[in-house]
Amino acid sequence: MTSAPLRIVTLVEGDGEVQALPVLLRRLVAEIAPDLCVDVPRPWRVSRNSLISKGGIESEIDRATAGQNALTGVLVLLDADDDCPAELGPRLLGRAQDARPDLRSAVVLANREFEAWFLASASSLRNCAGMAADLEVPADPEQPRGCKEWLSHRRTDNRPYSPTKHQTSLAAQFDLRLARANATSFDKLWRDVEFLIRDTP
Repeated sequence: MTSAPLRIVTLVEGDGEVQALPVLLRRLVAEIAPDLCVDVPRPWRVSRNSLISKGGIESEIDRATAGQNALTGVLVLLDADDDCPAELGPRLLGRAQDARPDLRSAVVLANREFEAWFLASASSLRNCAGMAADLEVPADPEQPRGCKEWLSHRRTDNRPYSPTKHQTSLAAQFDLRLARANATSFDKLWRDVEFLIRDTP
């Protein structure tokens, strides 16, 4: 008898993540627990300011989960930008748990942005989606602002990196374990996904 798929509702702030995050989550679940099947409905896109404002994450989670049956959990993914992930993340997580205490919740702040995970695994993206053939992982991939610009400067078609055009392709290709080794925020995403799917009824 085949068990029903796990269903994880996600909230994101960028158009690129709307397409890329489901691809990434399915890859992570396949890596962590290949025997499990996960259903990731289209991510709920919401502005960062709306999410972090008073009552924002609570109301947005209510909207994102409305009409969703048999949910496993909720994952909120934001770019940290100039905020400290270790400070903002736990505050948002507490509010998310208060909003839906019946669900497992996770909040991940990509430090500083989602694309830092591509930098953390850059050598695995050689010749992928227009990227150069000599990519190397920078010394500290989570520190620089302007990860998108870093990617743009290393494209072979002289066209800038575009989240809506390139993020999904790179999310389908980058080495997950290399990114985990080089980016603490991606390691947190890995561990949070594991928390969301392990030992679920």
